[in-house]
Amino acid sequence: MTTVPPPAVELSADQARRIALRAQGFLGAPDRRAGVRGVLRHLGQVQLDTISVLARSHELIPYARLGAVGRTTVEEAYWTQTHAFEYWSHAACILPVEEWPLFAFRRRAYRTRPQWSHELSDGAYDAVIKQLRAEGPQTATELGGAKNKGEWWDWSESKVAVERALMYGEVVCTERRGWKRVYDLAERAIPDALLHDDLDDTECLRRLVRQAGEALGVGTRADIADYHRIKGEAFDAVVEASGLVPVTVAGWAKPAWADPAALATEPRGRHRTTLLSPFDSLIWERARTERIFGFTHRLEAYVPKQKRVHGYFAMPLLSGGRLLGRVDPAREGRTLVARQVSLDSPKAVEPMATALREAAEWVGCDSVRIERTDRPELAARLTAALT
Repeated sequence: MTTVPPPAVELSADQARRIALRAQGFLGAPDRRAGVRGVLRHLGQVQLDTISVLARSHELIPYARLGAVGRTTVEEAYWTQTHAFEYWSHAACILPVEEWPLFAFRRRAYRTRPQWSHELSDGAYDAVIKQLRAEGPQTATELGGAKNKGEWWDWSESKVAVERALMYGEVVCTERRGWKRVYDLAERAIPDALLHDDLDDTECLRRLVRQAGEALGVGTRADIADYHRIKGEAFDAVVEASGLVPVTVAGWAKPAWADPAALATEPRGRHRTTLLSPFDSLIWERARTERIFGFTHRLEAYVPKQKRVHGYFAMPLLSGGRLLGRVDPAREGRTLVARQVSLDSPKAVEPMATALREAAEWVGCDSVRIERTDRPELAARLTAALT
């Protein structure tokens, strides 16, 4: 690990929490003029996931920060006029197009990596590139089929080829259509001024560490490195040059770094009350969420049903800068169903009701039904608060 210089700034745990909330767009007035694209640029990435309950996670991220922005508006903001592309960052993520040069280090690494277990026949890769050049943006199905007749992971040769081209940077995912990736040539989809791999690995990593530090406000080595899935050793090599400053945070066992701009002014303003996607960058890292909010959260979608504690897609409730509970939502027609509501205290009842009503309206539901609560003595109060 890198040798950390003595920190010049000491933060209380509460200060660190409020810095993180502001950096992630949950403290202060939302920038509605910048809208969804502003959220994306500010965060540096928005994670994608196949699960859709109220909505898909990449829709829930701007909703949590801006309120009931139209879902069509969200998709158009991401995918029109070359504002964004999809690539591997924290996971599969939508990224602002300005970050294309910063991922040159990862594209280079993929180009030199052994080709996994997927073999391609001679000419298969070139055939996909040729078809995209001739026919324009296409899905894997349009390129010749996404799968063979085997198991779900048994990709067709054209799917293997186009995914390899995506990782190399010759092809770009420019949108999702019916959740299928739409591929186009990078030379056509990325603006000329950005279409280059001129930055060396060190400069790419330096800028990504800085961007992650700005998006998090304050974080440990693991927090900041994990934001774009950068190795800890790479973080160590560039953090001093990144412009982030060492800080200590009361109660944090490990060294931390902060965005100097985040330290310049005291975080103030209105707190959001909202439900969070488990893939929201405010809470996607379990250890950080526990450290900042004292809140243990685990996505249980992949946990056997009988072992789930809070539900399939439990969404934490953020209110007053705290995580106060969670709800596992579903939809039945025009009813939002709270399959299970978990409340940390009676103080969470009104914020949960507010968040449920707003979420229901956003997805076109006109009523909310509570099925279960972990605190039966609060069920009547919650139901009354929803009316």
